[in-house]
Amino acid sequence: MSKSKWMLTGLSSLLAVSLIMPTASADKLSELEQKQQEAQQKQSELNSGINKKSEAISVNQSELEKIMAQIQELNGKIQETEAKIASVEGEINVTKDEIEELKASIEELERKIAERTELLQERARAIQLSGGSVDYIDVLLGANSFIDFIDRFSAVNTLIDADRKIMREQAEDKQLLAEQKAEVETKLAQQEERRAELVSLKSSLDEQKAKQKGLVKKLEAEQKRLANEKAKLEKQREETIDVSADLEKQIAAEQARLAELARKAEEERQRKLAAEKAAQEKAAAEARAAAARKAAASAKAAKSAAAPAAPAAPAYTPPAAQPAKSSGFINPTSGRYTSKFGWRDIGAGPEFHQGVDIANSVGTNIMAAANGFVSYAGSMGGYGNVIIITHSLNGQTHATVYAHLSSIGVSVGQSVSQGQSIGAMGNTGRSFGSHLHFEIHVGPWNGGRTNAVNPANYISL
Repeated sequence: MSKSKWMLTGLSSLLAVSLIMPTASADKLSELEQKQQEAQQKQSELNSGINKKSEAISVNQSELEKIMAQIQELNGKIQETEAKIASVEGEINVTKDEIEELKASIEELERKIAERTELLQERARAIQLSGGSVDYIDVLLGANSFIDFIDRFSAVNTLIDADRKIMREQAEDKQLLAEQKAEVETKLAQQEERRAELVSLKSSLDEQKAKQKGLVKKLEAEQKRLANEKAKLEKQREETIDVSADLEKQIAAEQARLAELARKAEEERQRKLAAEKAAQEKAAAEARAAAARKAAASAKAAKSAAAPAAPAAPAYTPPAAQPAKSSGFINPTSGRYTSKFGWRDIGAGPEFHQGVDIANSVGTNIMAAANGFVSYAGSMGGYGNVIIITHSLNGQTHATVYAHLSSIGVSVGQSVSQGQSIGAMGNTGRSFGSHLHFEIHVGPWNGGRTNAVNPANYISL
């Protein structure tokens, strides 16, 4: 095998290895980014769950506070009822004291009534023994003298008055006795009835309070359960955040590796361009030398055949063309520049727009803004269908993002050239019309949190 063939075979092997390695790295990067999206989705779900638990705890707490207020109100009513019961019991005790005091009066009345009854019974027996009722006229007519008549008349009046008084007092005392007994018994019955009502009310309030306390226990148990579930979700969220952070580190490491491969590929491309340029310059120099030798030979022949002539002016060689100074990026599509980089509000409050929007019809061609390797190609949340390309420009890693695509024409790990078609404009993801959302990042793509720059400073819009 000749030396040139050996070098060509080695170069081909090197290029094959360089093409395989970025593909494998990009596949791993895409897998890591997919895992990161899943972790972020899980984190979002956990946040939603935590918010729901917090809302449930808040509602539960409000219900608990409402019931506690009702219990407090019941406590007030119970205390008021207990005070009324105590007051009634005090009145009952006073009434009982009054009854005890009345007992002596009643006993005295009963004694007097009994004595009068005995007296009346004695009078009745005397009248019965005398053969009938006493004839007061006979008593008066039996007087021996006027004085005796006066005495007998006075005695009869006294007896009659005594009988009337006895009968009147007997009737009055019996009525008073009945009234006193009825009054005391009625008052006591009313008080006992009121006490019974209050005791029943207190029993009802105690029952309500017991039920409320039961509800409080249930709500407190529910609060504890919700708090425990919320704590578990928060722990899972912290673990998810840790996983996401770890994935970000892995993604950063993979992007660094991919960027290094892109840098080496760019160096190789520049080396090839330099070699091609050197070969072209060498060939041009050799052609110029041959032309000069031929011109010299022709001049010598002419000189020998004719008179001497003025020396010919050397051929003019224009200076080598210098590349125009640029950012290294081109506009990835055609259309209207509709949204700038920076803070904006599209109806959901202020948000930071980390790229620019270029609007056109669905299917408009999307091109790679610079040479590089496809590090992501697929769906990604609000980006919709998105392509991320990693570049190495002048030794600096860059990343470009092409979002809301209707179709994707490249795959992860694929090497793309500046201006190469990579997809078509669309309206996927969080989009409000057909357009391309285009981002430029100085450094590897990390979600745009720290290194997104204004594309308007790099491309012509």
